[in-house]
Amino acid sequence: MKLNKKLVVILGVGLSITVASAASLRTRPEPPKYTNLKVLPKNISSKELQSIMTDDFEDALGVSCGFCHANNANGHGLDFASDAKPEKEITRVMMRMELGINKKYLKIKHPRIGDAMMVVSCTTCHKGQPFPDGVQK
Repeated sequence: MKLNKKLVVILGVGLSITVASAASLRTRPEPPKYTNLKVLPKNISSKELQSIMTDDFEDALGVSCGFCHANNANGHGLDFASDAKPEKEITRVMMRMELGINKKYLKIKHPRIGDAMMVVSCTTCHKGQPFPDGVQK
């Protein structure tokens, strides 16, 4: 009788652990939900977004995040969703222009910011400078 009770307890604990493990495997972490994306895809991955911000903006324009993104109201870090800085809207206009040129004149069917297929990109005009003509505004 004692052996059966021990066996039942061991099997019960083992089953509980198995069910909990299976449930945790099915639950995938949700991808980040970025807010206020108006040109970039709403379902963009964190890796893709980082790549675009680093390669297409920081490197191509020679700027850091604070060039387009406003400070948080509490003074710590940046408020990436905020539209407080006009540079952010200018960037959106420039991204739409890039996409339009690549699609209309260079016949790229589905141009995407950050895609290596883009012929015209930020670097085309900016060449590592915040302003294409090199003059600080």
